[in-house]
Amino acid sequence: MTRTALVTGASSGIGREVARALVARGYRVIGTSRTPSALQEDSRVPGVEYVPLDLEDRASIEACARTVGDVDVLVNNAGESQMGPLEELPQDAIDRLFQVNVLGAIQLTQLLLPGMRSRGYGRVVMVGSMLASFPLAFRSSYVATKCALKGFATAARRELSPFGVWLTTVEPGTIATGIGDRRSRYIDAGSPYSGDYETVSKAMSRNEGRGISAEKVAELVVTAIEADKPKPLYARGNMAPLVFTVRRLVPRAVTEKMTARFHGLR
Repeated sequence: MTRTALVTGASSGIGREVARALVARGYRVIGTSRTPSALQEDSRVPGVEYVPLDLEDRASIEACARTVGDVDVLVNNAGESQMGPLEELPQDAIDRLFQVNVLGAIQLTQLLLPGMRSRGYGRVVMVGSMLASFPLAFRSSYVATKCALKGFATAARRELSPFGVWLTTVEPGTIATGIGDRRSRYIDAGSPYSGDYETVSKAMSRNEGRGISAEKVAELVVTAIEADKPKPLYARGNMAPLVFTVRRLVPRAVTEKMTARFHGLR
C-alpha cells in the first residue's frame, strides 16, 4: 500500500527535506505552501504535489483538509520563528504566532484524525524545538508555542494509539537552514534589554551557522513515522543524548543556567 503524507511548509528547510525523504521512500507526498503557484523551481521537490495552506486562515485550513482527502501521515512543520523581550512583544505578534504554530496545526490535525482513526492507521509528527525542553531568554513566545504543540501530542497519544494512530514530537536543536534570516524580531528603541538581547541574537546566529542540517532532522522525522510504536519524543542536534541525560539528572535550575551560558548570558 502506498501511504499518503501531508507535509506543511514543504517549500523550504525541514519541510522540504522531509518531503524529499518521503518521496524517496515511496510515499505519495502532498506539500503545502501559502502560494504554490509562486514557488520557484528550486523550492519544489520533484514528485511532491503542492497545495495552498495559510495557517492564519481557518477557512484555508478547512479547504486544505478537503483537498488532500485521506492522509496517513501528517507532519506539522510549518511555523514562524520569533524573538523579543516578553515585555515588548506586540500582542498581535503573539496572537499570530500561536495561530500559525499551534492553533492552525491543531485544527488541521483535528480535521484529518477521523480518517486515520477509521482506517486504523495514522502518524502525526509535530516538528518542535529543543528550546521547548531548554527554554532561552528572549524566545519566550516561540518556546511557549513549541511546548504547546508537544503538550497536545503527548497528552493525546493514549487517546489515539488504541486506534493505530500515533502522535509524536521531533525536537531539533540548532539547525543550519537560514531560519535566523526569516525570524520575526521585536525590540523597542532604547530598550533596557538591548544588551542581553544582542548577546543572545549573536550567539544564535553563530550556533545556527554550525548547526545540523535539515536533512538530519528529516531522517529523524522519517524514523518517527516508520516506527511501529513511535516514541513520544525524538531529538537531534546540540548533543541531544548528553543534554537530555543531564536534564534528567540535575536540578532544572542547572540546565537553565547551562542554556543561558551557551548563549553568552552570565
